[in-house]
Amino acid sequence: MTAPGYTSIWDDLVATEFQQGFLDAAGYRTRYLHAGPPDAPTLLLLHGITGHAEAYARNLASHARHFSVWAIDFIGHGYSDKPDHPLEIEHYVDHVLGFLDAIGVDKALISGESLGGWTAARLAIDHPGRVERVVLNTMGGTMANPEVMARIYNLSMEAAQDPSWERVRARLEWLMADPARVTDDLIRTRQAIFQQPGWLKACEMNMALQDPVIRKRNMISDGELRSISVPAMVLWTTKDPSGPVDEARRIADLIPGARLEVMDECGHWPQYEDTTTFDRIHLDFLLDR
Repeated sequence: MTAPGYTSIWDDLVATEFQQGFLDAAGYRTRYLHAGPPDAPTLLLLHGITGHAEAYARNLASHARHFSVWAIDFIGHGYSDKPDHPLEIEHYVDHVLGFLDAIGVDKALISGESLGGWTAARLAIDHPGRVERVVLNTMGGTMANPEVMARIYNLSMEAAQDPSWERVRARLEWLMADPARVTDDLIRTRQAIFQQPGWLKACEMNMALQDPVIRKRNMISDGELRSISVPAMVLWTTKDPSGPVDEARRIADLIPGARLEVMDECGHWPQYEDTTTFDRIHLDFLLDR
């Protein structure tokens, strides 16, 4: 990969027929991006902690050729409603189930990154009838590294307390193997979210999973991973800051029949950093080819 020149989220979406909107999901006003034929199989894309739907802006066009694709802002994130209580995995799961109900879908393909992968795994464990296939992209929920948790917490809260260009950039650079991939456009997109009234409180609520006690009761056990019965792919990267590739191998070994894919020279946002490779791997699995 080579470092890109200036890019914009609009560059990613300009040739794509898509919608941005809001709907009620489990009682929460929920923002979404949608592309693809409404009668195609449903694919739901779930972002990571302090993230937003634009995490998948570069992937909508390719996936909309095959699926009805929805990328949402989780509760407590982006421009969706911000509950006034600590957010744990059960809350995100309920939100996703409410979203599927709101769009009238019984069963979907679900792909999640980090927090989104943690939520997707829990959905596959507890609600396999709602999940067609699942992608666990640099997923959370199987590790509790105090240094990683403290780093995420500090970078996130510093940017929430002072959503300056430099603080927001630092938070985004944690996601990337190559900091040059944090573009001005991406910084401004996230800065606008962090500048919303009430964001500091919202960030405190979605940082709950970085608390060791709360995290422990939300962790996914080895036995639960073994119970996943839907087709699964574990996708990891060689430069993921949250954990080593060995953890991905361990997860994939535990999930019956799981596929393991490792992307080189990417960090925590492989779908954004190396879109071409991600889309190929991702679509091959989702289309079972």
